[in-house]
Amino acid sequence: MVEQLSVFLANEPGRLARLCRLLGDAGLNMHALVVADTADYGVVRVICDRPYTARGVLERDGFAVSVTRVIAAEVPDRPGGLADMLELLDSGGVNVEYLYCFLKPDSSTAVDVLRVEDAEKASALLTGAGISLLHASEVYQPDAV
Repeated sequence: MVEQLSVFLANEPGRLARLCRLLGDAGLNMHALVVADTADYGVVRVICDRPYTARGVLERDGFAVSVTRVIAAEVPDRPGGLADMLELLDSGGVNVEYLYCFLKPDSSTAVDVLRVEDAEKASALLTGAGISLLHASEVYQPDAV
């Protein structure tokens, strides 16, 4: 499992740039970022170095931030790789709440970040099928709560 930042963001010009600038100026590197939006606000999900440090940086600037544990599964970067994993979870009765992906540099694998209803069941299904689950230290530099 890895920690992900979830940031509630007013749907206003410059807010996403401000979030990114704050993290960059604090020397925090983002490995993945995805934005889901509505008319009034967005939810920005970020995998970055030192997530608890990043949460503090953003909170001090008035952002509403939470740290969420998610599954980071390493799957082959090939056509159908993601579909195979999702079908496995579906066959095991695991509902995926949301998912996003990023490529590992210099690798033939993708990292699929998943939030699921039953993380233990999903983890067991994935590892049972030979899918590697990444630990925080394989993605970023873990920091203290």
